[in-house]
Amino acid sequence: MVKLRFFASLREKLGEGEALALPAGSTVAAAREALLARGGIHAEALARNRAVRSALNQKMCAESAVLADGDELAFFPPVTGG
Repeated sequence: MVKLRFFASLREKLGEGEALALPAGSTVAAAREALLARGGIHAEALARNRAVRSALNQKMCAESAVLADGDELAFFPPVTGG
């Protein structure tokens, strides 16, 4: 089970977070695809044409990063500011 967390505008749409069961060896991309497959607000918020960043256990990561049971995976929009 992977603990998902959403931040900024994604949190507003999807809530604070949830748990997601994935097969062993799944990647961040597979987790995003599983959420996209739900359709509705998940498909809208995490659409492939939207810039979404991810962090695995509080470290920025690529979508190719492999997940392990108990990991925390966060999704958030790119950060801007000045």
